[in-house]
Amino acid sequence: MCPCMSGPHGVRVVEGKLDAKGLRFAIVVSRFNAFITEPLLEGAVGTLVRLGAAPADITVVWVPGAWEIPQAAARLLEQGDCDALVALGCLMRGDTIHFDLIASEVAKGLGTLGREGPVPVIFGVLTTDSLEQSVHRAGAKYGNKGAEAAQAAVEQATLHRALREGAGSAGHGEQA
Repeated sequence: MCPCMSGPHGVRVVEGKLDAKGLRFAIVVSRFNAFITEPLLEGAVGTLVRLGAAPADITVVWVPGAWEIPQAAARLLEQGDCDALVALGCLMRGDTIHFDLIASEVAKGLGTLGREGPVPVIFGVLTTDSLEQSVHRAGAKYGNKGAEAAQAAVEQATLHRALREGAGSAGHGEQA
């Protein structure tokens, strides 16, 4: 059976679902700006568990700062013990180009891992202009971006599974 459904005009549609049961997740989180990253982590773990992940299937790896996130993520992906990886951090713009350099390299590093690796890599690293923006994205005014990243990880992991299982083969009408 194809893990897809029929879309408009009879086209085949393949999409993930928000069911984390049986999936394994890795979360790499930056200790720098922990007053922001800890709520992001709480949101991510809470969302994964709410969507059916067993706590024992969630591995959290702390790194010193955002720069180290892609390095740890690469080691985790080499182990092959997760169905999706979530990267959490917080970079706030300052008066120097340091922010631009770090933000760019973290995004490039995680993007490369996601494109070239076997599992989804979700970018949950805040890149903000101010402390206020960071606070609002860590559970205040604009929700919790850690929770949103975890939800994306579940959807992408189930999508990757559906694509591996031959979503392009016969059958229609079932959502992944």
